[in-house]
Amino acid sequence: MTTTETPPHSSTAAPIGRLNVRAFRVPTEGAPESDGTLVWDATTMVLVELEAGGCTGIGYTYADTATAALIRDTLHDVVIGANAFEHGAIWSSMVAKIRNLGREGITAMAISAIDIALWDLRGKLLDTPVAALLGQARERVPVYGSGGFTSYDIAALASQLGGWVASGIPRVKMKIGRDPAADVRRIAAARRAIGDDAELFVDANGAYVVKQALDLAAQFKASGVTWFEEPVYHQDFDGLAAVCERAPATMEVAAGEYGYAPYHFARMLEARTVDVLQADATRCGGFTGLLAVDGLCQSALVPLSTHCAPYVHLHAASAAKMLRHMEYFFDHVRIERMFFDGPVKPVAGTLTPDLTRPGIGLEFRRSDAASYEI
Repeated sequence: MTTTETPPHSSTAAPIGRLNVRAFRVPTEGAPESDGTLVWDATTMVLVELEAGGCTGIGYTYADTATAALIRDTLHDVVIGANAFEHGAIWSSMVAKIRNLGREGITAMAISAIDIALWDLRGKLLDTPVAALLGQARERVPVYGSGGFTSYDIAALASQLGGWVASGIPRVKMKIGRDPAADVRRIAAARRAIGDDAELFVDANGAYVVKQALDLAAQFKASGVTWFEEPVYHQDFDGLAAVCERAPATMEVAAGEYGYAPYHFARMLEARTVDVLQADATRCGGFTGLLAVDGLCQSALVPLSTHCAPYVHLHAASAAKMLRHMEYFFDHVRIERMFFDGPVKPVAGTLTPDLTRPGIGLEFRRSDAASYEI
């Protein structure tokens, strides 16, 4: 949109006339996948569509189908008829509506999907990319390749991580923790596959206890591991803080993907649990929640990294002041490319929002997703 053009919806009133929510189940590529504490054979996406002023905004989260039911049964009436430009009022009303259900888990993920759809809708109503609406802070967003599941054998692990580095992504992450006795060997193999210059991250998904995590961190140092994610259970703030304080100085500790509300992140920062705080807009209240976390990171001088769902995060991540990088997660990259027009490819280890497309830059391909709908 040029400066001489008039937005298609310059009015401040755009009542939301329709909310549609659907769930899609996508099997893993081949065999089941696993990390340190979980095995899965499919991923479920819950997609929200909001209509106002002749435009449709989309948002989504990776969550159980119960999230779709909660949106349909509990949050639908809060959203329908509301002015799409009164975003803050809608967000506050949704939080109030789920008071007796709890503020975390599927309630937060339901609010997240709707919040993202609201931002996308506003962008489309104004013919403006969400990056511009949020105040873009950078042109390009660094990413790290993420996968390296514990279900992979050494050959598959080396192929995936080495492939990302060969494509220009200079940092990659692998899963550990399912077989601690094998972790040092698998990490050494990953280092050989990616060479000496790429950064190597590991994610235990809370599989270790504190002393075990510290012992292994010392061993991981030999392979140049610079990022140790969720070394212990994510709610063990004392344990995270202990690992963060005593891990090798060259190894950052990260966590936060299970934060659902600002108070969780505030407590993590107060307890000094991490060197880098993670947040997931599909869980922590959408872009509204993510930027609140970014504000907390600014006050604590702690970097921020977004978790999973790279293409829904891209515009908001480009506006986050404390952003270090985004996670380019294998399963979600695959699904988002299957279901949407608009995903851009990494160039030199970064993603660049397409500012010629309004909203979050994605359009849902119903025909391609239809066979996966639950």
